[in-house]
Amino acid sequence: MSAAHEWIAVFDFGSQYTQLIARRVRELHVYCEILRHDTLIESLRARPPIGVILSGGPASVLAPDAPHGDPALWRADLPVLGICYGMQLMARDLGGRVERGDRREYGLARIAVVDPDTLFEGMDRELDVWMSHGDRVTELPPGFRALARSENCPVAAMADAQGRRFGLQFHPEVVHTPRGLDLLRRFVRDVCGARGDWRMADFIEDSVRSLRERIGDDHVLCALSGGVDSSVTAALLHRAIGRRLHCVYVDTGLMRDGETEQIEAEFGRHLGVDLRIERAGARFFSALKGVEDPERKRKIIGATFIEVFRDVARSLGPVRFLAQGTLYPDVVESVSPFGGPTATIKSHHNVGGLPAELGFELVEPLRALFKDEVRELGRLLGLPDALVDRWPFPGPGLAVRIIGEVTPERADLLRRADAIVEREIRRWPGAREVWQAFAVLLPVRSVGVMGDERTYENVAAVRAVQSLDGMTADWVRLPAEVLDRIARRIVNEVRGINRVVYDITSKPPGTIEWE
Repeated sequence: MSAAHEWIAVFDFGSQYTQLIARRVRELHVYCEILRHDTLIESLRARPPIGVILSGGPASVLAPDAPHGDPALWRADLPVLGICYGMQLMARDLGGRVERGDRREYGLARIAVVDPDTLFEGMDRELDVWMSHGDRVTELPPGFRALARSENCPVAAMADAQGRRFGLQFHPEVVHTPRGLDLLRRFVRDVCGARGDWRMADFIEDSVRSLRERIGDDHVLCALSGGVDSSVTAALLHRAIGRRLHCVYVDTGLMRDGETEQIEAEFGRHLGVDLRIERAGARFFSALKGVEDPERKRKIIGATFIEVFRDVARSLGPVRFLAQGTLYPDVVESVSPFGGPTATIKSHHNVGGLPAELGFELVEPLRALFKDEVRELGRLLGLPDALVDRWPFPGPGLAVRIIGEVTPERADLLRRADAIVEREIRRWPGAREVWQAFAVLLPVRSVGVMGDERTYENVAAVRAVQSLDGMTADWVRLPAEVLDRIARRIVNEVRGINRVVYDITSKPPGTIEWE
């Protein structure tokens, strides 16, 4: 980041939403960096932030091994906003009391604003928010006052007398808190005094400079899946190092219908990079034979990808770097990228699924971004809409949409059903609200009747979600006629499936993919 930009520091205490905080701040055109929760304040003196945000986290401040920050933060002349765990930490460190609540609050809740103050000025006296906590502040620190409360939480928001330190027990960063961005804007702009002069174009400039400095004269292999993440990664690297970039597309046998042919046709024309197609389906199916556990699948797929990349690298000569289109939602479900105590949800093949002995240095320029930010970045880099607007597709491909053992036959069955889902939803006038849609092959069979004969075949689930960033998602209310067409076409055209169901689970508690 250019030293000319003001910035906000987010201390990561392990929340699944930590990067979402940073993203919301960047939406306000203020640069933001995520730091370890135990970062020393002294280390920031060379480039001091204009404010600090303390994230939530899975731990309890009452636990003996709870993560703590640098006590010097409370002596520094910096505005501080504590969110959830961050608020409880602030309350406890500054002399208040935190206790375990009789009842937990998870999900939507309503707060009553009892003191509008700076953050809530001009807002309604009752607001919907997203809660996720079991502990609560029961005694305010000296000099603090309560700004809001909820039915189960006597202090849902607090502030000190100087108007420099604030705490929110709820999560303003998630879309389920409708006025959350306004609350963050009040803190970042009004309390911290940010000008709001940062743009995504600055990310391109900073990233290109950083990539050139790190890579030098070396060559880079780029794992190109054809999705928007790897496409933008390739475009960014191509701008930075030109012909020393070598893109490798691995056909795992687990791709969508017609995907390999589309990649082969589009990428030479649109990106103009060195593209190598590796057809390795037999290799992946052999490695996955007999494996049903989703974590093992992801790790096997990650390791097999690396084997293929190593083979390609040997054919090119010495290649030091491997580039991936890893995004923050991949990372946050696998392991904290910032050293915070984040809980593992599932190991993505390109994060927790990679082997310990990689043989490459990873280059992941999009690691701190969300999907919608990457789409904006792709447009700024000149990528065509057909690439930028593609629905997300998991790196392990159809393997994580086949529940149970992955075989060529089951992959082909799912591929044909998935193609029908996509085509029928794309025909629907409301398709623009769909973030992602696909079919899942379940490990159960059901009795049916077709042509007066009994069938006993597979069940497919249809999943369609809307989301802004992939961190939270809601199921799409597809019209009955769309679901009817999907079900009739799959049952009639895909021999081996005789029943179709629709998944109406949000994220959380589910994830977007089934595995």
